[in-house]
Amino acid sequence: MFGEKKKKEEPRFVETMVPNEGGCFTRILVDTENGVQYLFAYLESGGLTVMVDEDGKPLINEAYRRKTE
Repeated sequence: MFGEKKKKEEPRFVETMVPNEGGCFTRILVDTENGVQYLFAYLESGGLTVMVDEDGKPLINEAYRRKTE
């Protein structure tokens, strides 16, 4: 209770900036639980979508994926 220090938790999502193209604001968000990548884009309105490979499977960023072992 008092005097206890909370363990600092890592954020669930991390984001990386993507260079602006034609004034569009974009970021790639990575879920650190499973490594799935999402694209966020905003011009006059915004949208978020999962990024997929050529087979339609989510793109996984292994560098950010938390190991559950």
